[in-house]
Amino acid sequence: MKFSIVTASYNQGRFVRDCVESVRAQSGVEWEHIVQDSCSTDESLAVLKEFPHLNVTVEKDKGMSDGINRGFLKATGDWVMWLNTDDYLFPGALAKVAEFAAKNPEADIIYGDSVFVNERKEVIRRKHEHRFDFNVLLYYGCYIQSTATFLRRKIIEAGHLLNIDYRICMDFEYYVRLSRLGYRFAYLPEPLAAFRWHGANASAVQTGRRREERLRVQREHLQLIGRPALQREWILDSLCRVYQGKRTLLRLLDKPASA
Repeated sequence: MKFSIVTASYNQGRFVRDCVESVRAQSGVEWEHIVQDSCSTDESLAVLKEFPHLNVTVEKDKGMSDGINRGFLKATGDWVMWLNTDDYLFPGALAKVAEFAAKNPEADIIYGDSVFVNERKEVIRRKHEHRFDFNVLLYYGCYIQSTATFLRRKIIEAGHLLNIDYRICMDFEYYVRLSRLGYRFAYLPEPLAAFRWHGANASAVQTGRRREERLRVQREHLQLIGRPALQREWILDSLCRVYQGKRTLLRLLDKPASA
């Protein structure tokens, strides 16, 4: 079993070394690390050159989603994931996913838990998830952390890529779309990666655009699944609160014994 790790890079030189080294430290499985750099002007390229094992392409793209897609299309692994330049995998993460995938051959997408850290890699909070629930995903929002999520390459080969019109909620739109198309999600209750929370996180800085994109995803897919009556903003806000409650219940039910 082989993994393809895709990283879209742009001016995150202060963090990218941690990202690369976390992948290089993975053992027990075969992997490749594909980096799409959008012509960084900081120290990123100098750092990347220190690692000859990387498959690096330096070219302008149309944003992070486009960079990830370009990396996806180069992937040769059985399982593919994207790992942001400021995030990193935990030791043994890929081996855990490989073992879980072998025991769950019906799974098309595997997602695990993540840990939020600050710039100094100090833990802010540990985030455990729960079994997959389409309605929680659609109405509450994207509870699945992309930096701890793996998908079979057959999904990409079928033409399912990120929608590059989304700058913040591309993962939300992608997972809702894949679930609506019938792909099966499976939850691995293990911490797989760290999500680094800092002042430049797009989701934290662009809160207005994040809400706008979230509503757009919900309305588009509600139309496609035949629920157009739920597209009003106040209804969606109400449903978000309802499914936040269901999410809390599922997290309690699926809470790891060690948590």
